[in-house]
Amino acid sequence: MRKLILSFLFLTLSLPTIADEGMWLLMLIGKNYEQMKKRGFKLTPEEIYSVNKASLKDAIVSFGGFCTGEIISKEGLILTNHHCGYDAIQSLSTVENDILTNGFWAMNRGEEKPVAGLFVRFLVRMEEVTARVAAEFKPEMTEPERAKAFVAIAKKIKEETEASEKTKGNTYEVEVKNMFGGNEYYLFVYERYTDVRLVGTPPEAVGKFGGDTDNWMWPRHTGDFSMFRVYAGKDNKPAKYAADNQPLKPKHHLPVSLKGIKQGDFSMVLGYPGSTDRFLTSPGVDMAVTITNPAFVKIRTKRLALWKEDMDADKAVRLQYASKYAGIANYWKYFMGQTEICKRLKVSEQKAKIESDFMAWAKADATRQAKYGETMNLINDAYAARRKTELARTFAQQALYAPEIISMAGNFSGFIEAFKEGKAKEMADEMKGELDEMFKDYNTPTDKKILAALYKMYAEDVDKSFHPDIFAKITDFNKFAEETFSRSMFASKEKVATFLREPKQEILENDPAYLIFASVQKVAMMIGKANGEPNQKLEKGNRQFIAGVREMNPTKTYYPNANSTMRLTYGQVLDYVPRDGVKYLHYTTLDGIIEKEDNSNFEFIVPKKLHELWEKKDYGRFAENGTVPVGFITNNDITGGNSGSPVIDGEGRLIGLAFDGNWEAMSDKIAFEPNLQRCINMDIRYVLFCIEKLGGAKHIVDEMTLVENNAKDEVKKKSKKSRSVER
Repeated sequence: MRKLILSFLFLTLSLPTIADEGMWLLMLIGKNYEQMKKRGFKLTPEEIYSVNKASLKDAIVSFGGFCTGEIISKEGLILTNHHCGYDAIQSLSTVENDILTNGFWAMNRGEEKPVAGLFVRFLVRMEEVTARVAAEFKPEMTEPERAKAFVAIAKKIKEETEASEKTKGNTYEVEVKNMFGGNEYYLFVYERYTDVRLVGTPPEAVGKFGGDTDNWMWPRHTGDFSMFRVYAGKDNKPAKYAADNQPLKPKHHLPVSLKGIKQGDFSMVLGYPGSTDRFLTSPGVDMAVTITNPAFVKIRTKRLALWKEDMDADKAVRLQYASKYAGIANYWKYFMGQTEICKRLKVSEQKAKIESDFMAWAKADATRQAKYGETMNLINDAYAARRKTELARTFAQQALYAPEIISMAGNFSGFIEAFKEGKAKEMADEMKGELDEMFKDYNTPTDKKILAALYKMYAEDVDKSFHPDIFAKITDFNKFAEETFSRSMFASKEKVATFLREPKQEILENDPAYLIFASVQKVAMMIGKANGEPNQKLEKGNRQFIAGVREMNPTKTYYPNANSTMRLTYGQVLDYVPRDGVKYLHYTTLDGIIEKEDNSNFEFIVPKKLHELWEKKDYGRFAENGTVPVGFITNNDITGGNSGSPVIDGEGRLIGLAFDGNWEAMSDKIAFEPNLQRCINMDIRYVLFCIEKLGGAKHIVDEMTLVENNAKDEVKKKSKKSRSVER
């Protein structure tokens, strides 16, 4: 393991250019190029990101806006995680044809299944617009005035860029994003495709093997992948779904490596990390660890338990709630880990030391004192005020809005304005088309239990000054829930349909669920008002702090916090020592799946065919050392949103699929720990094995560009017999 040259404290905020830390903007990757070459990178910066030529960026997609995917064939084939495709797979499943449980492989293009509402976006280009945005800011501006100025100039830049592209025949989407807490600004141009179809998924017992027990853990044996295809019009441009649309002809697709990996190999991940807060200060860490995270975990623990009761009792309910359960459970466990690891690594204390150094640096010079003298006061005062409302804010978000009947009622709040403007009928006609989707995955008895339990929890745990006014009338929360569901139209698809046929204001305003929503909204507004001034102080303080830290360390290269824009992280395949006396290898195999097999535990069921393939050692060309590689770890810097990202070798070939982080570094959103942090990946050979041998869909593998040894050795898939591939 590489020795730690700088202390973890210094690494956290000064963000030096070490290979394993950093979520780098692609257009600026040239600053890291020499270091990447030393680690084994053999391409040029232009082969990663180019506006005028095909490059790696053109094979990477934002998958649905919440994950990452990659194009791996000339026919628009997309590879992403199983948990990223989970909602789509669940939505296409029925009790009679349960593809979530059983798996699915399209044997021809006609069998590929359209997914309503799913999209992918390609990054066309990015450019810095800091100077233009900053010109709109005046020193005397308040934070709300500054925010208003940014919205105005961002809108203008967006409209100008989209109009310019339209003259070229492009229907691009444009976003202006702030970086480094509002110290820099960048323009991003995207192309969105909405005709996306499911091509294949392994059985859930493969795609989610290990369940919540193994989630965020290493060693890992999960086959976390699914496959889709993006379709386009005959001109290869974005088009609405049509039966005669054609598979997209991408600018670039990733070749797939059969060579395998070994300790120390170069690894690169490209994707769309969602959010990090690496510049978070010690008061923010303290509030998360002592208030926010414990409340978050407590509420979700109850919610998951109630859902699981009904899911275990009824297969139809299990399908309805499978995707919702998985989404809620993922960060339920994450925040448990974040709290534990932040305490163990003393992250708050390390942050506090940096803040002390920063203040000493600022005070040492009159100019710096004038510029940054108030910074830490702003931040400390803001968190002192927010601590008074944080428990109520977290409980309101996670408990009061959690019952689906309340969120559905909230979706109808726009009718109030529509009634005033005489447009209620038009709004009702628009919402009729959404009715089936609203109730498709909804079980009234389950939601009734959620309302009773979580509202009771809120009443018991949150100070009465933050209670919704409806609580004054409640003496029994079970009875309260029973009455709400018996009288509210939002408990019934038929009653909502009746309302939409002839919407009346008095019916909506007197509906019990809508009255609860209105009461909850008042609480949310009260909390929001209380946090208004503290949030303004915090925004200003954070912007100054980030600017000051960068100024304090002028020789360092920095990366901005993740914000769902495309980033690159590079590092190497690397094992680690999580604690004294324990060392984790950098890989796992199919043998480990059989070791974990427990068909009495739904999390560790091994499909019969997979077990048979293991018994017969029927691995084809995907074997190594007498088994099939399943997972491997690298020290790449990833976070939520990177799920589904490609792991790429030094020659630009796909070697794996990123899908998780490890428990020992669950502080990753706010602090990178170089000795412990690992990116958990699925070996591409296990993906191919599951498609070809387990799924019987060799035609999908044949569609890919397979290479071994070096990028020029394309496997002649149709003429060569299957054979083992040795490292």
